[in-house]
Amino acid sequence: MVSTPAKARPWTPGDRPPGPSALDGAGPLLWSVRPWDQDPSAFSLPVVLDEEEQRRCAAFRRPQDRAMYMASHTALRVLLGGVLELPPTRVTMVRLACPGCGALHGRPAVAGPAGERVHFSLSHTDGLAVVALAARPVGVDVERPPSERTTADVAKSLHPSEQAELARMAAPDRPAAFARCWTRKEAYLKGTGEGLAGEALGGTYLGTGPSPAAPPAGWALTDVEVPAGFTAACAVAV
Repeated sequence: MVSTPAKARPWTPGDRPPGPSALDGAGPLLWSVRPWDQDPSAFSLPVVLDEEEQRRCAAFRRPQDRAMYMASHTALRVLLGGVLELPPTRVTMVRLACPGCGALHGRPAVAGPAGERVHFSLSHTDGLAVVALAARPVGVDVERPPSERTTADVAKSLHPSEQAELARMAAPDRPAAFARCWTRKEAYLKGTGEGLAGEALGGTYLGTGPSPAAPPAGWALTDVEVPAGFTAACAVAV
C-alpha cells in the first residue's frame, strides 16, 4: 500500500508527451485535465478522437460536458501515443472481457500486443479528469464530494465496516470521507475490470480515513492529490 498521496500533474495540449521508456520501472503516471483553464480551441484542433468518440462527445447536451469529454479523451490519446510512439489518431483501444461474465465490457485497453506493456485508466467528473498510465493494470477515479443526502443513500452499498465508520462521524464530515472511500473502491474495481456491479463494492474494505486501508493482495492503492474540491485515488497491480 502506498501511504502518501500521489500527485496528478496538470496536462495541457502543448505539453510534450511521455516517451516509450516513461513507464520503465515507474509507478503509475498521473495527469489532471481541466479544459476551461485553457483556450477551448486548443482541445478541438486538431481533432484526434475516432468516430465513436466524436459521436459520444456530440451526444452531450451541455457544452461543458462536451468540452470535458473532448479534453480528457484528447489527453488520453496524446499521452498513449507518446508512450506507444504513435500519432494519437492511430491509437486503437478495445474492451477486455469482464472477469465476472466474460462479455467484452471489462477494462478498456490498448489493442494488440502493446496492451500487455501499456495500461491506462481515465476518469472524469464535473470539472476535472484524471488520466493514469502504468506498466501494469491500473484504475483511477475522481469525484466531487457528494451532498450529505447522497452520501447517506449511497453509503448503504459500502462494506459494513465503512458504513460504521461513516456513522460515527458528524454528518458534515461524512461526504469527504465517503468520497475518499468511493474513489478508492472505484479505482480498484476499474483496475480489476469488475466494475461497480459486482460483489466487491460492498465486500472489499478500503476505508474512509485519511489514508486507504491495505488493498487486496496483488494491488497497491493510493489517494491522488488533485485540485481543491475534488477527491481521487489510483490502484495498480503489483
